[in-house]
Amino acid sequence: MATPLTKSLPNGLAQVEQDIARACKEARRERASVTLIAVSKTFEATAISRVIDAGQRVFGENRVQEAKAKWPALVSACPGIALHLIGPLQSNKAKEAVALFDAIHSIDRPSICEALAKEINSQNKRPELFIQVNTGEEPQKAGVAPGEADAFIANCRDKYGLVISGLMCIPPVDEAPAPHFALTAKIAARNGLKNLSMGMSADFAVAIQLGATHVRVGSAIFGTR
Repeated sequence: MATPLTKSLPNGLAQVEQDIARACKEARRERASVTLIAVSKTFEATAISRVIDAGQRVFGENRVQEAKAKWPALVSACPGIALHLIGPLQSNKAKEAVALFDAIHSIDRPSICEALAKEINSQNKRPELFIQVNTGEEPQKAGVAPGEADAFIANCRDKYGLVISGLMCIPPVDEAPAPHFALTAKIAARNGLKNLSMGMSADFAVAIQLGATHVRVGSAIFGTR
């Protein structure tokens, strides 16, 4: 369990916690229904340790190699940390990803499914798995197109034997996020998926209103990169 948060943090964790609590209250949800993922990508261990000391236990990283370089020592010093991979995953990093992370948010193609299925069976370790949906169908962004999501979810389950926990999305930066969150929630509901990884520093309150169970907050906690 997280220790009580220090209100005088040199970062924004206390404010983020207050904002999440407010959003949950407005949505008539329990605070415990939303997991805050503190996105620590690019930040060094010193900055991360201060957030750990304040009580935060769930962290997100974008790259396997960066996480591998800084997190083993931090986890060793503070058992109970949960690590989430929120950035793109390459098939050749699946072995390291399964070994290091407690959750993977960026499943979006058959090669990743195959590699993860192999490593999950080999290592007998089962991270929580999210499928990334490219709700804006942006060519430069990873993720499954909304129209292909149902078939992809079925393949993950039936062909690769993966247990899918939920969906993740990153709305286009130049569009209102609410329709993208609502679309992701709709796809999840019709496929029996309970978890929704959506919402970042600028829009996590909106995401909570629309059912987010995991919010990925970096700059509002750690400051600008």
